[in-house]
Amino acid sequence: MKFYNSVGPNPHVVRMFMAEKGLDIPQQQVDLMKGENRQPPYAEKVNVAGQLPALELDDGAVICEITAICEYFDEISPEPPLIGTTPEERAETRMWTRRIDLNIVEPLGSGFRAAEGRALFESRFRLVRPEAAEDLKAIARDKLLWLDGLMDGHDYVCGDRFTLADILLFCFLAFGAQVGQPMPAEAKNLPAWFERVKARPSATA
Repeated sequence: MKFYNSVGPNPHVVRMFMAEKGLDIPQQQVDLMKGENRQPPYAEKVNVAGQLPALELDDGAVICEITAICEYFDEISPEPPLIGTTPEERAETRMWTRRIDLNIVEPLGSGFRAAEGRALFESRFRLVRPEAAEDLKAIARDKLLWLDGLMDGHDYVCGDRFTLADILLFCFLAFGAQVGQPMPAEAKNLPAWFERVKARPSATA
């Protein structure tokens, strides 16, 4: 297998997931800053969507999208389980991963691309108007505070289970803190959760 890696929170999610699994997979760096991911050969032979990361299997097939890659790893390397060991656990993890992706990750990322990251991305694909950035950031912030309230008494998003939902949220909150979208000051439970996850060796993957 080969993992196509780069800067940014999306590859970080998969690297952290692999580290939790103890998977050591050869990596090939793709220069996102120079737009290598949007040019041949990567955009023609690896990921036609021009996005990162990607996982090339031994037979040449390629899996893209971070949740799909992580789900694949969880199936081929079940221990430790990061999706779940029962249908109920897997459903709970997928539910929260989906909620975090749609309600926090997507507006946070879109808000960044519309504002601080605009110069990098505006020549590559269509962006929302610059004036929408603050609304997108506010949506992510509101949903973070909503999740913060639900985290009371929980070590992790899915209770006492550390899962893909935690990895996804952690990597994007770490990214947000670097691009002008820090943890809301009003958050009461997420700061301790963040430090708990940050202390895991995999967080630096």
